[in-house]
Amino acid sequence: MLMKTAASALADSSAAPHAVVIGSGFGGLAAAVRLSARGWRVTVLEKLDSPGGRAYVHRRDGHVFDAGPTIVTVPSLFEELWALAGRKLSDDVDLRRLDPFYRILFTDGDHFDYSGDPDRMRAEVRRISPSDAAGYERFMAEADHCYELGFKALGDKAFDSLKDLIQASPAIVRMRGWRSLHGMVASHLKHPKLRQAMSLQSLLIGGNPFSVTCIYSLINALERQWGVHWAMGGTGTLVRGLVSLLGDLGGTLRLGAEVKKIDIDSGRATGVTLASGERIAADIVVSNGDTAWTYKHLVDAQWRRHWTDRRIDRGRYSMSLFVWYFGTRKRYEGVPHHMMVLGPRYRELLTDIFKRHRLADDFSLYLHRPTATDPGMAPPGHDTFYALAPVPHLDSGTDWEQTAERYRNAIAEVLERTVLPGLRAQVTTSLVTTPQDFHDRLLSMKGAAFGLEPLLLQSAWFRPHNRSEDVDGLYMVGASTHPGAGVPGVLMSARALDSVVPDAAAFTAAGGATSRRRPS
Repeated sequence: MLMKTAASALADSSAAPHAVVIGSGFGGLAAAVRLSARGWRVTVLEKLDSPGGRAYVHRRDGHVFDAGPTIVTVPSLFEELWALAGRKLSDDVDLRRLDPFYRILFTDGDHFDYSGDPDRMRAEVRRISPSDAAGYERFMAEADHCYELGFKALGDKAFDSLKDLIQASPAIVRMRGWRSLHGMVASHLKHPKLRQAMSLQSLLIGGNPFSVTCIYSLINALERQWGVHWAMGGTGTLVRGLVSLLGDLGGTLRLGAEVKKIDIDSGRATGVTLASGERIAADIVVSNGDTAWTYKHLVDAQWRRHWTDRRIDRGRYSMSLFVWYFGTRKRYEGVPHHMMVLGPRYRELLTDIFKRHRLADDFSLYLHRPTATDPGMAPPGHDTFYALAPVPHLDSGTDWEQTAERYRNAIAEVLERTVLPGLRAQVTTSLVTTPQDFHDRLLSMKGAAFGLEPLLLQSAWFRPHNRSEDVDGLYMVGASTHPGAGVPGVLMSARALDSVVPDAAAFTAAGGATSRRRPS
């Protein structure tokens, strides 16, 4: 409590150095809470009419639709933020561990219940392929190895210089990080269903399992270690909780405040200019926006020696998402909270999405039914859903205004045929978002949902740095910087700021020094 009181006193003082945070997603709010607790006076600027960014909440006809993310792991990262404000997460948020974590439905009607129970997981593996039992043990051991080296040791390390890369290289070599995730899984498991079940997790952070580094097998270990949780009332409950922490620590959130430009003087960020023309001075600027968009559209080209337009345009970006949010007048009791409804193709579909940038006729779906755990997300007796399909980003050339309804209807037909009988007659409310929304509403480069694809050479030191390579006093948090997407990743990106942004008192004592110039 002393820490909270001292930090709040400094943050409330007009003499405290000022940090402007662009965007109120989980990464931006976590950064704002951390900076406030370390004495900074913090202003969070949000373009939309409500906080959350990609964790925005849509409310329609009594239904609560979390835009995403909906898979919450590593609750300790939230607990740490609450502790910084002298509070307990459990006092504000009711987190429920799910069982199973999710169900994977194959096209032949078989399914795999993916859970945190080691014995049940082993039984599921043996049921599908008895000969893969020993391979599954080897896979778990290697995933645990990647979790220790990739997440616990490197996840919150700001890859700030070439020295950081050199120091991390032995761990990357020990993990043999040049292999693809699917390649690593396939070296242990032979049955195609098991290969899909243990590799599709990278899609949750925007990565093609046939291309991303095998280091992301750590997701499997992370889920087993910490579980998959649901925040009662929706993930918007976590957003509202973080906003409350920020207020307790003296910070400010402004909605409807779109940043059009990061102001720079002599290579140093000095504040931001809003779309309204208002200028807000700052000692540092932290962007929770898409990093490619931030550099290309908010930072004048004269200040970008590293993140040039050419480098930004040549990056390999993650897929985007088509999401259909819908409510039904009946409950589908047999459908679990999280379900993966796989299509007829796996590798070929992902090639269409990530490499050919072609919108295929077939798809795989993540079906989210929060009312399986939390009936309050819908009116009494009703269900709330969303169906999410990975799709190419805007390089596909798809006219989503013309395509969205046809694509939504195709999804409805598949769901009606597989897991939601009679669906279309039961729908009471409906909303869709497309890659165009990611571009226009969330200001994401190419409408990609997760920034640069998490390939080995677009991860860690090769990913946009938490401390800008180009502009002093400019920092990055969120899915498109290190360590990457997913709730734990964006929260760890905010933690990484602690190693590159000094406490407010140290900043003031040093005469406003926060950054060092790197060799070109």
